[in-house]
Amino acid sequence: MVTLRHGVAQMERFASMAERFPIPLWSALGPIAGAVVLAASGPGSQGLAWITVSVALLLTTVFAAVHHAEVVAHKVGEPFGTLILALAITVIEVALIVSLMLNGGPATAALARDTVFAAVMLILNGIIGLCLLVGASRHHEQRFGLYGVSASLTTIAAIAILTLVLPNYTTTVPGPVYSPSQLIFVATISLVLYGAFVLVQTVRHRDYFLPPGAKLDAETHAEPPGAWHASGSGVLLLLSLVVVVLLAKSLAPTIELMVSTAGAPKTLVGIIIAAVVLMPEGLAAFRAARANRLQTSLNLALGSALASIGLTIPAVAAVSIATGWTLTLGIDIKSTVLLLLSLFVCSLSLGTGRTTVLQGVVHLVLLATYLFITIVP
Repeated sequence: MVTLRHGVAQMERFASMAERFPIPLWSALGPIAGAVVLAASGPGSQGLAWITVSVALLLTTVFAAVHHAEVVAHKVGEPFGTLILALAITVIEVALIVSLMLNGGPATAALARDTVFAAVMLILNGIIGLCLLVGASRHHEQRFGLYGVSASLTTIAAIAILTLVLPNYTTTVPGPVYSPSQLIFVATISLVLYGAFVLVQTVRHRDYFLPPGAKLDAETHAEPPGAWHASGSGVLLLLSLVVVVLLAKSLAPTIELMVSTAGAPKTLVGIIIAAVVLMPEGLAAFRAARANRLQTSLNLALGSALASIGLTIPAVAAVSIATGWTLTLGIDIKSTVLLLLSLFVCSLSLGTGRTTVLQGVVHLVLLATYLFITIVP
């Protein structure tokens, strides 16, 4: 009897601790351990053991970032939660690109273009395709708000064509670059378009980005987390994103060596790094689609694509103008065809407000084509 009471008391104590410290231990230790490894690593820390530990901590931190992102998104509600995650990841992505540009000098003129283009293709075809396939496989047919997706695709198409395609056809300076005045103009309109989208998403037409039938001031699933829980997850989310990007950056030389040894094009390095940076948001979108919350999944994916172009291009344009380096933005003909095809297929597959496995398969086939053509140009 005494043992039983002692066991019940222990269970109550553990339950009380869980209520006071609701954040899972692994989701806090992963990012902290990653930060410690980064702080302790030196120039010679590129041995097999260091690489193995870094890869393990990278994957752990990615899953931790997904967990904390979902907590924050649930607390603030839609569509602000998905917007916070998109902005957080994009700010870190911009910091990574800018730091690599400053370290690499003029030789990195095409780095921003390759990274942004890879991110857009991975989002439009990879993340969206996987979410549509998994969601429809589990729930047969899924619905979402058509107006919000249409607004997102319209803005993505405008910014993508103006920043990645138009530079090939301007004549003030031979392409694929803009003149300084043209670069300033394009950077400005990118910010204007993204700012207008954020205004529509969060203020003017917030209901466009909510699940069909959802109320503006009500969540459609579990009870939101407490303030302390959400605040702690917010801090750990930022730490996780920083650790993910810095670990990816530290592993970049190893990835470059592996790619060059395999005889693959250098653009594959940009795809790998973009995939790592987008992994937290991709996993969050995947889990939302699997839970039959396709609207949240599409908000994450399309919002990330918009933020990736709308914020990255102005940031690297500012670095280019300040340093006097030439910024290569225009993509080649092959990439232009794939970009236009991806935008066209997205507008069709997401143009009815309903999705099946077919749309997911089509998007994933386009992703496979993009990756194959990159490796075998």
